Amino acid sequence: MTKYDIYGIGAALVDTEIELTDEDLSNLNLDKGIMTLVDEDNQHKLVNALEGHLVASKKASGGSAANSIIAASYFGSRTYYSCKVADDENGSFYLHDLTEAGVAFGSHQRQQGITGKCLVMITPDAERTMATFLGISETLSLEEVNHEAIGQSRYVYIEGYLVTSETGKPAAIETRKAAQQNNVKVAVSLSDPAIVQHFKSGLDEIIGKKVDIIFCNKNEALHFTDTDELETAIEALKEVADSFVITCGANSTLAFNGEQLFEIPCQPVKAIDTNGAGDMFAGAFLHAICKGEDFYTAGVFANHAAGRIVSQFGPRLKPKQHAEILGSTTI
Repeated sequence: MTKYDIYGIGAALVDTEIELTDEDLSNLNLDKGIMTLVDEDNQHKLVNALEGHLVASKKASGGSAANSIIAASYFGSRTYYSCKVADDENGSFYLHDLTEAGVAFGSHQRQQGITGKCLVMITPDAERTMATFLGISETLSLEEVNHEAIGQSRYVYIEGYLVTSETGKPAAIETRKAAQQNNVKVAVSLSDPAIVQHFKSGLDEIIGKKVDIIFCNKNEALHFTDTDELETAIEALKEVADSFVITCGANSTLAFNGEQLFEIPCQPVKAIDTNGAGDMFAGAFLHAICKGEDFYTAGVFANHAAGRIVSQFGPRLKPKQHAEILGSTTI
């Protein structure tokens, strides 16, 4: 029996959310709906420019893969997360949050520096736009890859955002290779349309010849496969992944299990904040298939969980909300 269901690797970011208008975004020269990397000074300038706006959520630990791993852990999966935080207040907060969620992590020495931070800006249509200062997460490296934990896992989950880091990309590639050498299944998230557009070749390196699962949304799928046709994208994804999931917003989710393509309806909800929806979906989906569920059932469960996320502010659910979702489903 394996020790962990899911081993994740990715950034460690402390999130702050702010509500603003499309006009505000335009005035700040930010591209709506994508993640933009900024330095700490520019992030401070953004915060100052938005002073007086409603802060929709208190400080929360985040990072795309972390959100997925934490969600899976609260649903009951045994999880491990490789990341990098600094020896500062946010770093202590972050590791405490992982511990509270039941996520195991490495005991490597924390270094001087600044733990990563993400400013999440929510417009009235519930779309999220992010300005991310990676801080010490930018230096996540081979040193943080835990080969022993990988070998003791059923799945590894790799965050596509790692492609932006000179040391993070090799760490992601090594994680995939170590998993495949140990017959551990590999799941990769494409993360963000802008990441796919600007770092396509790096994502190809992370994926290698083929992985077991790719998670993406419709825009990411189209950009990654360089097409305007979803049907073409689906066929192209089959060349690099044995299975995949394409989320299509409020419309539906497409899940390919290696043999059959399922269209899974989404529950109608009033969206307030889409931040973390894809992360929650991936975490819930991986939890379900680790429990032995088929792709359709896993997709229904993950859509339900993602629907709960978008109906409130913040990229995370409370522990009791995970329990409520489990109580209302059959997995």
